[in-house]
Amino acid sequence: MRIKTILTLIVIVLFAKSANAQFAVIDPSNIAQSIVNTTKEIAQASKTVSNTLDTFKETRKVYEQGKEYYDALKSVNHLVKDARKVQKTLLLLGEITDIYVNNFQLMLSDNNFRSDELNAIAHGYAKLLDESADVLSELKNIVNINGLSMTDAERMERIDKAYESISNYRNLVSYYTRKNISVSYLRAKKINDTDRVIALYGTVGDKYW
Repeated sequence: MRIKTILTLIVIVLFAKSANAQFAVIDPSNIAQSIVNTTKEIAQASKTVSNTLDTFKETRKVYEQGKEYYDALKSVNHLVKDARKVQKTLLLLGEITDIYVNNFQLMLSDNNFRSDELNAIAHGYAKLLDESADVLSELKNIVNINGLSMTDAERMERIDKAYESISNYRNLVSYYTRKNISVSYLRAKKINDTDRVIALYGTVGDKYW
């Protein structure tokens, strides 16, 4: 019951509107489900629309709506170790969408990519987002005390595995981003235009390079 209790406390903090508001105690598995739904929606948009600056605005809109939740989740402090690992796992998926949305929006304004290449890149991101969300779907069942019959020790072992898996996806999305940007850099190098690419994406020392 310990994990369920701590996760419920996270929910209480997130959904308290003010000091005088009624606290809404929500099943902790709903936290994971809301993030899964947002991620899946972003992935679906990447598969179904032509990837232009105009059509990408809708994907950005979904991302910004979900980002409000992640920002609130980041503000939850002083958690015990068990709950902290769950929080980190949830936030890693948010970081994956950050890497995708922010960098792909830059790629859309990069004339070193053709439209068919941008569509292929977006589909690659969508697949990685889908697979990451699937891991979080499993986490939803793990943290739901009524979902799977297991001890707290077994539950934490599964949470650790989910965290490692999402962390690997985060690294894979970062690598995928760097490889795609490197294509633009190499093309720019041929026409002595590397300064523009570096100005657009940043240098190797920046966050996702």
